[in-house]
Order: sequence, then C-alpha cells, then structure tokens
Amino acid sequence: VTMSLELSAEQLLENWNKLIGYIPQYFEGERKEKLTKMYEHFQDRMMYAPASGREHYHNAFPGGYVMHIINVTESCLKIAKVWEEMGATPDWTEENIVFCAMHHDLGKVGDMEQDYYVPNPSEWHRINQGKIYDFNKNLNYMTVTDRACYLLMKFGVDMTEQEYLALRLTDGLYEEGNTSYLKSFMPEYGLKSHLPHILHQGDMLSTKVENEMWKRSVAGKPTKPIGVKKKKTDIKSVAKNANGSDLEDLFGDLFKDKK
Repeated sequence: VTMSLELSAEQLLENWNKLIGYIPQYFEGERKEKLTKMYEHFQDRMMYAPASGREHYHNAFPGGYVMHIINVTESCLKIAKVWEEMGATPDWTEENIVFCAMHHDLGKVGDMEQDYYVPNPSEWHRINQGKIYDFNKNLNYMTVTDRACYLLMKFGVDMTEQEYLALRLTDGLYEEGNTSYLKSFMPEYGLKSHLPHILHQGDMLSTKVENEMWKRSVAGKPTKPIGVKKKKTDIKSVAKNANGSDLEDLFGDLFKDKK
C-alpha cells in the first residue's frame, strides 16, 4: 500500500503549531478561549487525522486533515484579496475567513470520543482501491458540516449568521443540500455576502492541488506539500506525541502490511 506524502513527526508538530497559532492571531475574548479549549480537547486525534478516506481524493494520510485546513485557510485569505483587487466590496473580515476555513471540515474529527475515519482492515481495498480509511460506523450519521456545527455548539463557540452560511456552503454544489442557497432565481433569495464563494474557491483550490500532489507522488516525481517544509527525518528518532506514544507504532498499526 502506498501512503503518499507521509509527514514526519516534526512536520506533524510544525503543522499543528501553525494551525493553533491562528487562534491568538485572529481571535480574541471569549471566542478565543472557547476555541483554545476545543482544540486542546481534540489535539491528540486531530493532529493525526486524515482529510479523506481514499488516496485519490486528497490527503488520506495521518496529518492530512491539519495540512488541508492550513491550505484552505491560506488560500481563502489570498483569494479574498483577489476579490477586493478586482473591485468587490469587502463584506468580510479576516476573522470571518479564518473561522470558516478552520472549521468547514471539523466534522471529520469525529465526535467527542471517537474518530470519524478508522483504518480500513481490508488489504485488498487498500491496495486496489486506495481506500485507506473507513467511516467509523459507531458514529451517528451526520454530514461533515452538520457535525462541525454541532461540535462548535458543544464547546459554546458562537458564530455570526454570515459565518454560518459560509461554513454551511463551503462545499458548493457538490453538496445537494446547498442547491437552494446557490441556485436562486429571485434576487431577494440570493446570497448577500461574498464569503461563501471565497470559502468554496479556497477549499476547491486546496483540494485540487492536494490531489495533484498525490498524482505526482504516485508517478515518482518529487513533491513538496503546500506550506510544509519537507525534511528527511528518521521517525524513530523524533516520534513522540503529546501523550508519549510512538508515532512509529501509530504508522505501524495503520500500515503494517504496506510493503
């Protein structure tokens, strides 16, 4: 089994620190405190979570989720500047953008105790279909967006109506439930903010580039993850997470038959 774009223990920690660094940079007051508490609760799972279950989707490897969230956040901030440069009236703040980008896929972390993705036990599916992870069948079914909103509510994290709509519509028309929001033939029902479009464009850009990186890695060409300094590190020499468990064991459990 090929797990493309494997991240070293140093890269996992570097990405995690960058992600949680957004909180003091863009938030303040009560929302900053509650977000900090939420990320402390999910650190051990979120840090190693994948962004999808299949190799040919995007970032289906430990650390892929955090890497994707960083990519989307940085992409959205840049895309917002393009909108403004092209003449759009800014009806958003950087805090709005970062909040929605950080949490549009929060549901992929799982619930309060369990992961959303679990390692696929079927070697055949991993090898022949690239299905590295399965959905955790012990969870109640929710869309990723619904679970994201639930988790934010669970930690008492408030959001504006504008932020809710942007987070809700980040998947664009790839989510059938978004059709009535995005295909409106009456002006009064149309979106009153550019923020949902900025989030969708940033998410799509990041996902497409991450998929391209996977294709290059499969083809054996050199690749460098977005926003990550690629280092050659012996995972045995640095692999300790916050609880002191070996990352070597983590990777071994997930991909022990990868050869």
